Amino acid sequence: MSKYYKGKRTSNIFDPASKEPFKLSRSKIDDFIRCPRCFYIDRRLGVGQPPSYPFNLNSAVDLLLKKEFDVHRAAKSPHPLMETYEVDAIPFPHPELDQWRDSLGGGISYLHEPTNLLVSGGVDDVWVNSAGELIIVDYKATSKDTEVNINAPWQIAYKRQMEIYQWLFRQNGFKVSDVGYFVYCNGRRDAEAFDGKLEFDVKLLPYSGRTDWIDQTLQDIKACLMSEDLPDPDPDCDFCKYRYSVNQVISKYKK
Repeated sequence: MSKYYKGKRTSNIFDPASKEPFKLSRSKIDDFIRCPRCFYIDRRLGVGQPPSYPFNLNSAVDLLLKKEFDVHRAAKSPHPLMETYEVDAIPFPHPELDQWRDSLGGGISYLHEPTNLLVSGGVDDVWVNSAGELIIVDYKATSKDTEVNINAPWQIAYKRQMEIYQWLFRQNGFKVSDVGYFVYCNGRRDAEAFDGKLEFDVKLLPYSGRTDWIDQTLQDIKACLMSEDLPDPDPDCDFCKYRYSVNQVISKYKK
């Protein structure tokens, strides 16, 4: 078993005695909101959840959209999608855009001094309107028979994602519009054949974000990380339910 079992990792673990800022990505904030126990096991105890499979088709859509919008960014012209939906904006040109997009390289970040948490996230795109306000944009891709929207309960994670990006840009001194947009690409299923290509219907969905929850959430995260007590299992967490069920089944066997 020891040949395959890696056990506790040695990096990205919170140390209550350390005075150094602790890096906290946008996705880890969402992990905490979903289940403080799993978050604690990951960031404090050093055992993360199994990685998900890569969504390569979604990544391809993201990359192609970025290339497409970058053409208009260089030309300082509105994208046709903006004109169709009458959005007063153009893609925002900025020398740090590539850095902001690179979540693995730190994205856009801000040190929340009350908690000493270095919050970061990688944004898909940023537009700017005629009033000089930045518009945060997130790309999404799916394939379903019905019209896309952001009304499903699980899509609250999408909304929190955009709100954190809006907050990060404001903390970095930018004027940011409350309204962001989801560029939502829906792979069509009504074609006669595949023919080596997948066609998409693209919609622009506005969302008015609110960021007043973020400061308290960061305070709660810091308190969780500082605690010596493991948070209670979340009754809605699949990982908590799985660990409980496994422990119940194997408890009668010798270790």
